[in-house]
Order: sequence, then structure tokens, then C-alpha cells
Amino acid sequence: MSLESQQAQAGKPNQATRRVMVGSVPMGGGAPVVVQSMLNAPADDVDANLAQISALAEAGCEVVRMAIPRRDCLDAFQAVCEASPLPVVADIHFDARIAIEAARRGAAKLRINPGNIGGWAKTDAVLDAAGEAGIPIRIGVNAGSLDGGIAALDEPLPRKLALSAEEYVRHCEDRGFRDLVVSAKAHDVMATVATYRLLARELPQVPLHIGITEAGTAFQGIIKSACGLGILLEEGIGDTLRISLTDDPVNEIRACWTLLAALDLRRRAPELISCPTCGRCQVDLIGLAKQVEERIATLRKPLKVAVMGCVVNGPGEAADADIGVACGDGVGIVFSQGKTVRKVDEADIVDALMEEIGRL
Repeated sequence: MSLESQQAQAGKPNQATRRVMVGSVPMGGGAPVVVQSMLNAPADDVDANLAQISALAEAGCEVVRMAIPRRDCLDAFQAVCEASPLPVVADIHFDARIAIEAARRGAAKLRINPGNIGGWAKTDAVLDAAGEAGIPIRIGVNAGSLDGGIAALDEPLPRKLALSAEEYVRHCEDRGFRDLVVSAKAHDVMATVATYRLLARELPQVPLHIGITEAGTAFQGIIKSACGLGILLEEGIGDTLRISLTDDPVNEIRACWTLLAALDLRRRAPELISCPTCGRCQVDLIGLAKQVEERIATLRKPLKVAVMGCVVNGPGEAADADIGVACGDGVGIVFSQGKTVRKVDEADIVDALMEEIGRL
């Protein structure tokens, strides 16, 4: 994060929330916004879940969530927790007994839904189990599964979502349990934004997990999530995020890091700068840009890499890039730190660019 961004974030809501620990990952209290995703392999397949965790960790995931739909999946959950390089959150609906057992079997955090966990007595039993295990709980409210009494209120959806979360937070804190994270999601972007603004104002002490639920497939889901979460993060609302996609969870992680980098909050991989092409372009710029994007995706260098179609949008338009290429008639001029490095044929542009990136 740049100095300007650090100064801009000072005094914003996520700088003042209570810090909780999810395994070794700090969340809240001004800690970097945590990137997370959820496994979608069968809950009883240990090897498949561990393989997915490995891929997610490589992409930059910091916390991963695993559904436990049945009690006979608990052995697999425990085995995953024991071997996972990432903290594993147990995602529980309907059965408080599963949540209690998951806390005993290695969960780094529990996620419960107030709308279906089964009432206050069962909630209290879960709180006791989490307290004994020394792990936090996420109170995860969803628009589609609100408690019946709150759902029936004549109130806008954001107010209903916030009320449900507030009710559970008050209950937990009254019982002395404060290691809480809250989410309150809907698939409607602006309803979700309004909800989190309410939560940031009315529960300023509680870290917020932000996301647009059921956002859709990659194209629609990334756009919806970037709109909603971008607004919230710019306002300093949100201590951890998931971009929920009907897609490979690895793409959720790439989308999260791209969003955080675009807001100058966190950077991990290179940022690609490329022009939209026009009639002046004399190379296959779309193909070149896609190749470069794929090749730099796994790099751990927070660089700005430019792929420009012609001299009009060449080094001048990409002056703040660390390295890049400006293309001409079947050729490319590779530049680094604003200076020309070499001229190569179109077929050699990607390899030449990657070689120069390797020297930085």
C-alpha cells in the first residue's frame, strides 16, 4: 500500500474493529484485508479438498472455508484441518452439534447462520464450544435464510439483515463471547452495500466479512462483486472478503487480489496494463496480452506490466509501468523503467518480456 493510501485509510471503520485471530491470520483492527474462498470438493473427500487448498494457497488464499453438511463428514474435516497449510473455517447450517464437534476437531473458526442454527440454546452451546477451543465465530446472515420473525418485519432488506446480525452480536457479547466476525449478504449489490454501511455504524467494534452472495458466474460475478465491494473497501468497510463465483475457487482468489490492487490496498502479483486496441495496431495484441496475463499470474512480484498496441499508447501512456512492450508493424519495443531495452519480432515478444521481468 502506498503512503497516500495508508493516509487515506487512517480513521476508516476497518482500522477500529476488534482484532480476532483465525489460526495465525489476524483479522480486523487495521490488519490487511484478508483474502478467502470456499472449497467445493465433496465434503468427505480428504484428498480432493487438500488438493484444492493447495491450489488456493498458491493463488494467494489466506483463509479457506469448508462445508460440513453431515456428521459423517467430520472425520474428513478433521483430516483436512490437520494437513491444511491454511486455517480452515467450518461452515455449518442446521445442526449445532456439527459446529460443536468441528470446534473440537481443529476448526480455526466457525461460521453459523442465525436463520437456521436452531435458536438461542443451541447457539449458546456453540459459543461454549468455540470458547473452549479458543476460536472465533462468524455470524453469517444471508438474505435468503433470515429468521422468520425478522423476515416478517415491514422493513427494507438492509435493515432486516443488520437487525439479525445485531441481535446475535448482542447476545454473544452479553454472554462474554467477543471473538466475532459478521457478514450479512444479499445478491443485490446496493442492498448489500447499504447493509454493511449500517453494520459499520451500529457494530463498529466487530470485524466485517464482505461479499456479494450468489453473484453468478465469473463474468457477472466479478463485475457485481467489484462494484459492491469496491465501494465498501474504498469507504474502509470490510476486514476480509470473498468474491463468490460459480467457478473454480482459484478464480475467486485472483479476483480478490486484483480488486485489492486496483484500490491500492494490497498487492501480490503483477498488474497488467494493456490498451483496448484500434485500427493502428499491427500485431495480435489481444493474443499477446492474454499470454502475458497467463505467464505473470503466478509471479510474486508486485510489478506493473504494460502491453501496448502502438507508439500512441506506448511508453507515454504506460509511463508508470515497471516494464512493458510497445508494438509496431510485427515488432515490439521492450522498455523497462521508462528506457528502451531491446527490439524483438512479434513471435518473441512474450518470451523477451518475461526475460526482462526475471531481471527485475
